[in-house]
Amino acid sequence: MTQITIDIPDDALAAIKSLPLKGQEIGDGLRLLASLKLYEMGRLSSGAAAKMAGVPRTVFLSRLADFGLDTFTLSRDDLLGEVRIAEDHL
Repeated sequence: MTQITIDIPDDALAAIKSLPLKGQEIGDGLRLLASLKLYEMGRLSSGAAAKMAGVPRTVFLSRLADFGLDTFTLSRDDLLGEVRIAEDHL
């Protein structure tokens, strides 16, 4: 595993401390935030993002809502396909 050291300005640190990180250490919180963003951008799967954050996948998925992120995203076509499948089972 690679270890990275960063300098954080005091005002940015205060903003980080005000986020819903539930008592996590700052470094752990930053890892979580980075993994959330990479997941949101579609660069990491939920499993890979959870591993990066150092938490179980179920915990990672539950933390998405804390930051206003969707657990699953569907395109319009995917959603319509799901509706058709659901209608076939009614």
